[in-house]
Amino acid sequence: MTIRIGISGYGNLGRGVECAIKHNPDMELAAVFTRRDPASLSVLTEGVKVYSLADAPEKKSEIDVMILCGGSATDLPEQTPDLARYFNVVDSFDTHAKIPEHFESVDKAAGESGHVGIISVGWDPGMFSLNRLYASAILPRGKDYTFWGKGVSQGHSDAIRRIEGVRDARQYTIPVDSALEAVRGGSNPELSVREKHTRECFVVAEDGADLEKIRKTIVNMPNYFSDYDTTVHFISEEELKHDHAGIPHGGFVIRSGKTGWKDEHNHVIEYSLKLDSNPEFTSSVLVAYARAAYRLNKEGQSGCRSVFDIAPAYLSVLDGAELRKRLL
Repeated sequence: MTIRIGISGYGNLGRGVECAIKHNPDMELAAVFTRRDPASLSVLTEGVKVYSLADAPEKKSEIDVMILCGGSATDLPEQTPDLARYFNVVDSFDTHAKIPEHFESVDKAAGESGHVGIISVGWDPGMFSLNRLYASAILPRGKDYTFWGKGVSQGHSDAIRRIEGVRDARQYTIPVDSALEAVRGGSNPELSVREKHTRECFVVAEDGADLEKIRKTIVNMPNYFSDYDTTVHFISEEELKHDHAGIPHGGFVIRSGKTGWKDEHNHVIEYSLKLDSNPEFTSSVLVAYARAAYRLNKEGQSGCRSVFDIAPAYLSVLDGAELRKRLL
């Protein structure tokens, strides 16, 4: 059976989901939903209609899984539990400190409606989270380290764009090289958040905006910038388009641990990503987990799940026999 996917939000992430659906033979794009004027959007998939997000509940019989592509700052905390009343849903909520409360909110809505919601899907949270879990389970005597970048953070960039007086922005997360090399060397250093990364922001302000107020709002923003050394550059819209048009990212999850009766042997587990397009990779992860949401719901399950709760086989288009034959 073909899985009918709806997309809520048609920015970089939404367009990435559309592209990912094209490469998954068991899926089709059923509809796109937007808060903008539907007539203003032109999607890539021939024959697919665009609707107002307010009209989404009317299409619940036509969509198996809704993939939410809004921002974590203000969109997803409201949209995911709201849409879970009508659909199986998958989102990429990435405000780590608020994941527990977001989980509870979506679990309540999805549980009451009989749907499955999978939250915080992507590469971090998501694939990096899984690798932290696997590595810590294998090497209980050790430490986890996560480094992001250098790359553009969609969530942090979106948070800056929502500040009054900001027209557009890009935020780069940059690992501190000395910290990264110390971890790879197996010395298990104690590193603060500030010692592991710096953040660099390129901001296009509205004409007449208070630049110092914008800068202070950025560097003092909790959960995003307040714990980091953050540099803010104000540039023109032309400079942003010319020098910061791409959305690359990546990073490393490293666990340095010990085994042996007297901890005599050292081990380093490292998982890394190098991404040309942050949103397109995140979209590809979302689409794989949409398959899982569909299958779980078909089994009669409901409520919220995280990536920790999903068996890997649910993500693949292949059945168990093919997976064992090809990959095991």
